[in-house]
Amino acid sequence: MDTKKLRQKILDLAIRGKLVPQDPNDEPASVLLERIKEEKERLIKEGKIKKSKKTVSSDTYHYPYLLPKGWEWCRLGDINDIARGGSPRPIKDYLTDEENGINWIKIGDTTKDGKYINSVKEKIKPEGAKKSRMVHKGDFLLTNSMSFGRPYILNVDGCIHDGWLVISPIGNAYTTDFLYYLLSSAFAFEQFANAASGGVVTNLNSDKVADTYFPIPPLVEQIRIVTEIEHWFVLIDIIEQGKRKLQISIKQVKNKILDLAIHGKLVPQDPNDEPASELLKRINPKAEITSDNEHYENLPRTWCICKLNAVVNIVNGKTQKEVKDVNGVYPIYGSGGIIGYAKEYLCLSGSTIIGRKGTINNPILVNENFWNVDTAFGMKPIDIVDDAYFFYFCQSFDFSQLDKSTALPSLTKTVIGNLLLPVPPYNEQKRIVTVIRRYEQILNTIEESL
Repeated sequence: MDTKKLRQKILDLAIRGKLVPQDPNDEPASVLLERIKEEKERLIKEGKIKKSKKTVSSDTYHYPYLLPKGWEWCRLGDINDIARGGSPRPIKDYLTDEENGINWIKIGDTTKDGKYINSVKEKIKPEGAKKSRMVHKGDFLLTNSMSFGRPYILNVDGCIHDGWLVISPIGNAYTTDFLYYLLSSAFAFEQFANAASGGVVTNLNSDKVADTYFPIPPLVEQIRIVTEIEHWFVLIDIIEQGKRKLQISIKQVKNKILDLAIHGKLVPQDPNDEPASELLKRINPKAEITSDNEHYENLPRTWCICKLNAVVNIVNGKTQKEVKDVNGVYPIYGSGGIIGYAKEYLCLSGSTIIGRKGTINNPILVNENFWNVDTAFGMKPIDIVDDAYFFYFCQSFDFSQLDKSTALPSLTKTVIGNLLLPVPPYNEQKRIVTVIRRYEQILNTIEESL
C-alpha cells in the first residue's frame, strides 16, 4: 500500500468538498470574503500592508474544478499578504549569540514531514533585520527554491532569508490547520509549479504565488474537514508503523534463512552426495580443509571449511577512464551498481562484487561479463562452488568485521582471501539456492504489496 498516495487522495477529496457532507446552514464563504475584503482595504489605508499586484483577473481565470455550494474560489493574494524573505550579506557578519539577537529561521530548522517550526539554531543582530523580513508566530512559511512549495506553520517570531515566502493571513479565510493541509496537497504543488519562474522549476515568485487560486469552504466546514483528515491520517500512521515493523521482520527472516543456509540447517543432507572435501581435494590438493571450527561448529559431516582464496578467484578492479562510454559492450560496475560501459571486461559472469572502499557490505551478483572499477573486488568461485551459493554467503557475512581502517571503510584482497568459507556438497549447494530463492520470492511479494 502506497500510504503517501493515500494521504494525497484524502487531501484531494478534502479540497474538492468530497470528504465530508456540506451543511446548508453554514455561513457561505462569499460572506466571509466580503468581510476580509473590507478588512484588507482598511489595512491598506492604514499603511499596514501594501496593495497587491493583481495580474490575473477572476473574470477570465479558468477554475480547475467545480466547487460545492457555499464554497468560493479566491486568489491567494486577496486573503493573504505574501512576501519573500531577505538575507543580510555576508550573513556571517550578522550572526550573533547575544541575548538581543533575532531568530534567524532557516530550512535547517525544519523537521522531515514536520508541520511546525518550533525553534531555531541561529540568531542575527538587530541591524540585520533591516535587510531581511520579520515574520511572526502563526504565519505560514513556504519554501520557494529547490524543494519548493513545502508549507510550515511558525511557532516563533524571527527573520527569514530569501529561500522562504511568508504567507500572512488577512482576516480568517482559513483555519490554520485547513490552510496547512490545503498547501500540503498535490493540487497546491501543481499550482505553485505552474507559477514557478522559467521553463524549469527553480523558484517561486511572491507575486505569482499571490495570483494562484484556491478553494475556500465555509469556516465551520473547514473544521469538520480537518477533523476527518486527521482521523484518516491517524489510521494511516498505524498502517505505516505496522508496515515498518513488517519490513523489519521480513529483513530478519531473510537474514535467518541465510544463516541457516550456511550452517547446513536449511535443507536436509543427502548421503549420496559426494562430500565437499573430496571435491576440493581433486580441484585443489593444496587447500587446507577442516570440518568444524569456532565460527562454524557442528556442520554436517559432508561439509568442509576452507579459506575463501582456495575456491574463489579474487580480481582487483581497475580504473576505467571513460566510464560513460555508451558504445561499450560490457557494464562497468562499482560497489553500488552499474556506472557506465566498457569495450572489454575483467570479471566473468557469475562473479560477486564486494566493495573495496566505502561501501563494503553490499554484495552484487553479476550474471554477465563485466569491468570492475578499482573500488571493488570481483570474486568468481571455481567449479565446486556454485556462483549463487557464494553470493548468498557474501550476503550473510558482515564484511565490516574485516575492516581495520580508522577512516573510510576498506577491505584488502588478503583479508578477504583468508576468510573461512563453509562449503557443502555441490548438489546441496544447488538445493540451498533453490530454497533461498523460493523464500525470497515469497517475502519480496509480501514486501512489494505493503
